[in-house]
Amino acid sequence: MKIIVLGAGILGTTTAWFLRRDGHDVTVVDRQPGAGRETSYANGSQISVSYAEPWANPGAPMKILKWLGKEDSPLLFRLNADPHQWLWGLSFLANCTPGRTRFNTIQLTNLGIYSRDTLIALRAATGIRYDELERGILHLYESEADFDVARPGLELMRESGCRMDFLDPAQIVALEPSLAAYRSRLAGGAYAPDDESGDAFLFTQRLAAMAAAQDVEFRYDTQVVALKSNGDRIAGVVVKEGLPNGPGREETLMADAYVVCMGSWSARLLRTVGVSTLIYPAKGYSATMPIRPGAIANTVSLTDHQLKIVFSRLGDRIRIAGTAELSGYGTELNRFRCEALTRRAEEIFPGVLDVAKVEYWTGLRPATPSNVPYIGRSKLGNLWLNTGHGTLGWTHGAGSGLALADLVAGRKPDVDFAFCGR
Repeated sequence: MKIIVLGAGILGTTTAWFLRRDGHDVTVVDRQPGAGRETSYANGSQISVSYAEPWANPGAPMKILKWLGKEDSPLLFRLNADPHQWLWGLSFLANCTPGRTRFNTIQLTNLGIYSRDTLIALRAATGIRYDELERGILHLYESEADFDVARPGLELMRESGCRMDFLDPAQIVALEPSLAAYRSRLAGGAYAPDDESGDAFLFTQRLAAMAAAQDVEFRYDTQVVALKSNGDRIAGVVVKEGLPNGPGREETLMADAYVVCMGSWSARLLRTVGVSTLIYPAKGYSATMPIRPGAIANTVSLTDHQLKIVFSRLGDRIRIAGTAELSGYGTELNRFRCEALTRRAEEIFPGVLDVAKVEYWTGLRPATPSNVPYIGRSKLGNLWLNTGHGTLGWTHGAGSGLALADLVAGRKPDVDFAFCGR
């Protein structure tokens, strides 16, 4: 078949790779000048199966109330007049029940394990390199109370197949010596030895180059203007080269099937053809800094549950990323939230990072209220979805791409997951 993939981030690029491997004629369309230049560009860099507990959980409503009005809070709602934000918020609250939390955690864990295995197989088959480290992920807790609250979710992930070890402060420092100065503040930790880290942008760029070498066509600097529907099918996608408000020729691209992988912009596009999804942008931040010469920095990727941020080693750099701001589609940097990341880095790793050379970034993560993404066929027969992965796009990218290719081919993906249209 001829298939058009809309979006060249992690999800679009992995989807294109696996569709091409099945022999399809694949074209990828993206408004950026290259692959991975939006939400995939400077994310937290973790392949984090062990970060599967959804934001929507029984303890979330009280935490959100406590964080209201705090500019550096881990999850910040800026309510506005957008009805889609309110609908998203109501669905978020509906997913905070114990039953929904359990179901969503199992979904995310299953997809995470499958995707991590897919990434490992892809790495072995292609030799792709992206500053990857196979040293696991260490979750850090500063209070016994927070650690006790987290344990049931961690145990559920363990029951679902995610290896997890519980550590005391001495064991934490033995595993990651760079945390020695922080030991007195630690209550305990959970270590997922099979998890990984790596540069998602570098991976996406290199996989896109490999896909292009296999005759996948990438049309960069090309806006997706609209989808055209004809009854219960998509008849074409209108695109335009160049900037959104600049000069450029519109044309309609036609294919046998279409896959939407446009992150936070997926929901707006899909609504124009009557496909409803609960996807809303969760604005995240990152700070990337070089390690000072001779300094000891972490090699195990870290998740700081006090501020809901992560620390990942990327060669001679450290990436600190996290927080979520639900405020719309703006991508302006909030300096206060940016500087909260560097302050935390100095607390945990005093003098290790060259703060003067920090690179701040923000991106819009396509969040669903449940954190579970949309993967599968839409209600329109030749329109497929691979979007809504929120903070776990890098974790779930490879597996989601392979699963989508299997579904298009009529095969059953080798993972227990609630796919769309089934």
